This record gives sequence, C-alpha cells and structure tokens, in this order.
Amino acid sequence: MIRTITLLTILFCISALNSWADDVNPVYQKSNNESRLELAEVVKDVYAIIGPLGNRSPENLGNNATFGFVVTTAGIVLVDPGGTYLGAKKIHDVIKTVSDKPIKYVINTGGQDHRWLGNDYFKKLGAVVVASQEAVNDQKSRLKDILFRLSNTAGDDALIGTVEAYADVVFENNYTLQLGEYTIEIHHPGGAHSPGDSFVWLPKQSVMFTGDIVYLERLLSVMSFSNSKTWLDAFEKIESYNPQYIVPGHGKPSTLMQAKRDTHGYLTMLRDKVYKFMEDGGVIQDVGKIDQSKFSRLENYDLLKGRNIQQVYQEMEWE
Repeated sequence: MIRTITLLTILFCISALNSWADDVNPVYQKSNNESRLELAEVVKDVYAIIGPLGNRSPENLGNNATFGFVVTTAGIVLVDPGGTYLGAKKIHDVIKTVSDKPIKYVINTGGQDHRWLGNDYFKKLGAVVVASQEAVNDQKSRLKDILFRLSNTAGDDALIGTVEAYADVVFENNYTLQLGEYTIEIHHPGGAHSPGDSFVWLPKQSVMFTGDIVYLERLLSVMSFSNSKTWLDAFEKIESYNPQYIVPGHGKPSTLMQAKRDTHGYLTMLRDKVYKFMEDGGVIQDVGKIDQSKFSRLENYDLLKGRNIQQVYQEMEWE
C-alpha cells in the first residue's frame, strides 16, 4: 500500500487494482504549487518523492519528475538527485523529514537533467554516484542542450550552483548495491526515453523504480534521442519481474497494470497506428491526423501528441 507522510492511507486490495490510479488519495491531487514535492511511503522505509506533472519551471527548479529513496540501517540510497543543485537541496530537505541518516549512494536512472544534474550536491555530502555507461555518455553528449533548455524553462536563477558531476561507479548492463539489510539491483535494459535508462529493483520488497521507462498520469515524451522500439523492450523487461509496486519516472506510485495502460499501451498504439499509416502510403505531413484520443485523459496530451507521433514516424522510416 502507499502511505503518505500525512498518515492518510490508501487501502490496497486486489479488486482495486484497475481503479487505483483513478481513485487517488487527496494528497496526490494536482496542485497549483509548481514547487511542491509530495512524499509517499511505498513500503516500510522505501519512499517516492513526487514532483509536478508539467514542464520544468522556476518554481520546481527542474524537479518535474518522480524520485525515490531507501532508508537502510547503514544510510540512504537515493534514486535520482533532481535537475539542479537547488533542486537537489529541495529533495534532500524532503528526505530529512524522514531520516537524518547520510546519503550513501545516488543512482542515476538516465540522461535527463532531473536524473543526474543534482549529483554535485550529493557528492559534496560524500555520496557515491552510480549510473550506466550509456547514461553517462548521454549526459555528456547532451550537456549543452540540457543546460540551454533548463535556462529557458526553469530560468538562470534555478541553475545557481549547478555543476555537472558524473558517476563514480559506472556499469554496462547490471549492478548490485548491498547497503545495510537491502539488496538493490540496477539494470540497464537498453535505450527507452533516453539511451541510458535503467530501472532499480528491490527484490525482497517487490518495488521497482523505473526512471523514465514508465510514465503514469501524464503522456510520455518521445524525443529525438528516444527509441520507441527498444523502449517497449525495456518495459517488457520490467514486466518480467512482476513488481508489486511501481515507482514511475513521472507520476505517483501505482501498479504494473497501470504502467501497462499508460506507458506500454500508448507506445504500442503509436507504433501500430504509424505502421498501418505508412503501409497505406501516408506521408509525414499528415501523420498528425492519426487519432490518439484514447489517451487524451493523460496530462500534457495536447502538448505532446503531435511531436510524439511525428518522432515515431521518423524513427520507423529507418527500421
């Protein structure tokens, strides 16, 4: 079950699986406060920090995503450090409402700014940063673009103190952390939203932190560096673990069923419809006419649907 820090409880039962994401606890309802980070305890000592569903802004300091942390007897493991130095400090402030134990490890689940650009803040506190080699390669190759985008969306004031800092421990496909009583597996299944995306698996607790492989409540974003085909492969790798709890890269914690609906279902729809469109002789100028309204319930639908379908068309032209 999900238990928020305000001690409001969501009762979890099998019959509620289909409706969990719809019948949400009031603490998760959209807030007009774009700087707000919500705290939720997924299982004992395993937490999600839930940022807003919209774009980066001066108010949220680049933290428009979901993060997480695990409190062990030997310290804390943080999953993703936020999008700026100041954003990392905001995340740390939330963690300190739960525990004052030291942050021992920071895991970067990908190359997007909110997955790694707060590294420097936590490294100065003594944390060891872990990421896939592909994530580090992506972070380095897109750094100028990332900083330019943050300057335009979050503003230069949000970037004060932000310095790029890369992983201390780099792995190719898989890496396992043992801290205190927790075994924490990190897997890079291939490119998804970004080339270096990884998921974090807590086998004993059956909790999966998915990074940007899973979006809930908001429409996922297919970018020029994304790969919709291998994204589906990465999702199916997550599915093979059959996690009881999903902590997505965007949105509140939920179930694998909801993840299949909001992420796998949308990617599959895009690729199936674009394939048929191309087989029927459709050209890219008309690809925006493809009906995606089944997913209009998701936040940012009107903003992203056109770019997503065009990007998938361009991708599938070369497959």
